[in-house]
Amino acid sequence: MPAQEPPDMPAAPVSSKWADIWRQFRSHKGALFGLFFLAFITLFCVIGPTLWGVDPGKLDIRNKDVRPIYMALFSDTAKTSWATPMGTDNLGRDIMANIMQGGQISLAVGWTAMILALFIGTTIGVLAGYFRRLDGILMRFTDLVLSLPLLPLLLVMMLLFRDSLRAAFGPENGIFLLIVAGIGITSWMQTARIVRGDVLALKEREFILAARSIGTPSGKMITRHLLPNVLSPIMVSAALGLATAIITESALSFLGLGFPSDFPTWGKILFDSVDRMTAFPERVIWPGLCISLTVLSVNYIGDGLRDALDPRIRGV
Repeated sequence: MPAQEPPDMPAAPVSSKWADIWRQFRSHKGALFGLFFLAFITLFCVIGPTLWGVDPGKLDIRNKDVRPIYMALFSDTAKTSWATPMGTDNLGRDIMANIMQGGQISLAVGWTAMILALFIGTTIGVLAGYFRRLDGILMRFTDLVLSLPLLPLLLVMMLLFRDSLRAAFGPENGIFLLIVAGIGITSWMQTARIVRGDVLALKEREFILAARSIGTPSGKMITRHLLPNVLSPIMVSAALGLATAIITESALSFLGLGFPSDFPTWGKILFDSVDRMTAFPERVIWPGLCISLTVLSVNYIGDGLRDALDPRIRGV
């Protein structure tokens, strides 16, 4: 009798690199919480105003200082209402509507400033790591910017250029451009140093030497071989840069050097609420929670990306 052939073994499922990255990222509980909260707060600020339908700038003096309904547990004399889940301020403006609009501005500033800082840092880091003759000049310039006190520098920039930009682009757009440029210009140094270190290590790898031996131009070498391999630290720097940008914008608004008073951000709402913090603590708690939890979630996302993008931790 002819020998029976062994049954075919089922083929092992092919696992892609991005599937491994998502599996490792998903195992980080803090990163998963950060991702869901960042998505929630973004949808809350972007879609929330359409669903809530309350004008954040509408004044209603008859309903000023209305407190959320749960504050009746702490004060029998508090004027509360179910219609205002976060209460109203001393001018009768709805706090939740202002939180939503302020979140749009704070997140827009954070994302835009982060992208600008990432572009500057990646460009300087790649040029310094790949071209030896530029390394000394660019890294000494990076060290010089790192040695500057960043918050006083931002304050000086705001005081010097605020009026001219407001006159050129309008009160809101001018301040937006100034804050984004100020944060982006003062936040790229860590990204540049990290990218430079990775590029210096990659330059000695075999595939780079092989590409150089066949005459690959420098531009194609950078875009095709170097940048894809430094994507991991760039993504981690992007997550941490977003948190830094949100914190910096909130600090500037809290100091009264941000957007106009009728253009709320989370930091501006916090600044306006400090004077009556003892009588109305919830007015400080809500914007403070939005800033703190958003920055915490972004930091967790950065930790998760750092672990997921490291092949040694993924077990690859």
